[in-house]
Amino acid sequence: MTNFVNLTPHPITIRKDGIDTTFQPSGKVARVNEMANDVEREIDGIPILRKSKFTDIIDLPEAEDGTAFIVSGMVADRISRSDVFAPGTGPKDEAIRNDKGHIIAVKFLKSTL
Repeated sequence: MTNFVNLTPHPITIRKDGIDTTFQPSGKVARVNEMANDVEREIDGIPILRKSKFTDIIDLPEAEDGTAFIVSGMVADRISRSDVFAPGTGPKDEAIRNDKGHIIAVKFLKSTL
């Protein structure tokens, strides 16, 4: 059986055939490092920063036999590994939402390959 490690800051629930499986946060969060931004200009006194530039991924463990890592879509977009997955939260992924529009479950995980 595969050990899923949730490297996001919130629980990830996958709903399949009406059954929910929830992966609690592991306490470690994989993130994409962001370069410092400079103020590009101001509009009516509100500082506008330059567009963010993202670099390397931080806090993503090396591959481990029998382990799958769940990461944010932002991290998933920047890596290609057979053991790293992101929740299906895109517009066409049919994520399950509550009455406030917050995602409460997803139907699948997406590969990063």
